[in-house]
Amino acid sequence: MVRAAPLVQQPVPQPVGEQRVVLRSLTWQGYLAVRQSLSPDRNTRLAYSEGTLEITMPLEIHEFLVWLIGRFIYILAAEFGMKLKTMGSTTLDREGLDRSSEPDAAYYIQNQPLVAGRDVDLEKDPPPDLVVEVDITHTNIDKLQLYASMGVPELWRYNGEVWRIYCLQGQDYMEAQMSSTFPQVPKAKLYEFLTAARLDEMEADRVLREWVRSL
Repeated sequence: MVRAAPLVQQPVPQPVGEQRVVLRSLTWQGYLAVRQSLSPDRNTRLAYSEGTLEITMPLEIHEFLVWLIGRFIYILAAEFGMKLKTMGSTTLDREGLDRSSEPDAAYYIQNQPLVAGRDVDLEKDPPPDLVVEVDITHTNIDKLQLYASMGVPELWRYNGEVWRIYCLQGQDYMEAQMSSTFPQVPKAKLYEFLTAARLDEMEADRVLREWVRSL
């Protein structure tokens, strides 16, 4: 197995990828009030779970990683001839579950035909097929519980060094060694892509496409 050097090395201290503010003991209506009070142009992400609201302010390394992982997914979907509806950080509200999230990225792939050409209504439509979360610093929200309760089939988590894949089995996530969305792709490929893209994004793009076409 090829082991690529992590994109984020081990400096002392470790890089700060996010700044976070946590509010507790909020009702759903209280959460909505806080959300509505924030600027429409805000560069923050909100995650709310059963009374706890975490407001995350992503910094440069966080956004860089989110963009690159999104590019990785886009290239794979394009080269494998898959359908794709990118949701970005669209708010995933589930009032009945007392949970809501603005993920770093979310995608409809297998279920893209069900939501193509229109806005998604999570009260009627399935959740995104794949959600990506980058958490370099500690998060106070249990992301596994959050997205499992919403029924998201696959969750990718990256902390700047380790990429973890979680696939939903029943009501809980199980960590997997390969993506159920892209089973042809070994985990080493993401590490290779991120490492290469740090030096030259266009070259990393070209190499990944050529690798997929060689399969």
